[in-house]
Amino acid sequence: MLDRKTPPPFNRSTTFNLIKPVNVVLANGIPLDFITGGEQDVLKIELILKAGRWFEKTWGVSYFTSNLLSKGTAKKTSFEIAQQFDLYGAHLEVSSSSDYVSVSLYSLGKNLKPVLQLLLEIFTEPVFPEKELAQSKDIYLQNLKINQEKTSFLASKLIRKNLFGEQHPYGKELDQHDINRITRDQVADFYKTFFTPFRIIVSGKIDESTQQLIVDAMTPLRQQKIADGQNHISAQDSSSTHLERKGSVQTSIRLGKKSVLRLHPDYTDVLFLNHVLGGYFGSRLMKNIREEKGLTYGIHSSVHSLLHDSFLLIGADVNKENHALTIQEIKNELKKLRTEKISAEELDTTRYHFIGSLQTEITTPFAHADKNKNIILNNLPTDYYSNMIARVSAISAEDLIATAEKHFREDSFIEASAG
Repeated sequence: MLDRKTPPPFNRSTTFNLIKPVNVVLANGIPLDFITGGEQDVLKIELILKAGRWFEKTWGVSYFTSNLLSKGTAKKTSFEIAQQFDLYGAHLEVSSSSDYVSVSLYSLGKNLKPVLQLLLEIFTEPVFPEKELAQSKDIYLQNLKINQEKTSFLASKLIRKNLFGEQHPYGKELDQHDINRITRDQVADFYKTFFTPFRIIVSGKIDESTQQLIVDAMTPLRQQKIADGQNHISAQDSSSTHLERKGSVQTSIRLGKKSVLRLHPDYTDVLFLNHVLGGYFGSRLMKNIREEKGLTYGIHSSVHSLLHDSFLLIGADVNKENHALTIQEIKNELKKLRTEKISAEELDTTRYHFIGSLQTEITTPFAHADKNKNIILNNLPTDYYSNMIARVSAISAEDLIATAEKHFREDSFIEASAG
């Protein structure tokens, strides 16, 4: 009988057993990685393209090319495509980010062959109907109109613009003028130039016959060598910016600064110190500004690591009258990071939470694929996550003070707010 009075033994694990991909180079030259795991008969096929906002000459064309990819082919309408995916219990996701476009197919293994055929038809024969483009633009503009009433959206837009400049892919937010000027010809041209996969990652339950089916299906795809895009130069504005919103009872606050890339020797230390500051529910910002002073329902800090740059961001929504007080308390916490040594208890608590959170991120083969994708896209060593855990396990209070002095000085953050 189970003895509920005695807790199970506590085991502190520092392992990170990432599934090692099996790499195949297709006859067309495209590398394909198989990550086999899981008992369910499901798999994910992800085509990764160098086609994000970084590669645009016309703002917004990456997003709308991605959005319209599954909205019609030479043989099928958008409704027929959606109907066929539903018939086979499959799901297609096409997403555009600052650096990449991802085309991901989720499918049952038993239905893979017809679903793969549909994926290839969508990817190789899109027609980008004018009607679908018009509808997509209308939806985007409606969402933009709603977002522009939200102080959180406006503050986030301001801080990115101040960090990178409004003509930089990482600082640009699409406006009505950008959207209205996009044409079908621009979308089709962007597709022809950039919509070629430079990497394919397959994860899930994969046997030999499934692997061969995918190899055969992906081999006809064209490979085109695409450079790393334009050499965008950021134009940082270090001044504090506030956008007044009449009638708003809430102010959204953002503090941000440029940070280090994943391959920088300080990256893990910065990531962990961010965790101490505001990276989880028990962080210092949450304890001070939410629990002790009741200034906000939630506050967080995060490290946003992009391909060409990185930035630290602190964000909270507060009552308008608490704007100045909240910023001062955030700066007080930043100062403490470099002037007061962290206690052994807080260091251990944050350390175990950080490592445990990282370990729980690889509970499915799809999650293993995401971690491997991060390693591939950022040219990281294969033992990157194991090294990260080893570093966090060994990090000291003195190390954190040195990191705070170098990367978290309160006077190095740019302020932006709306409300």
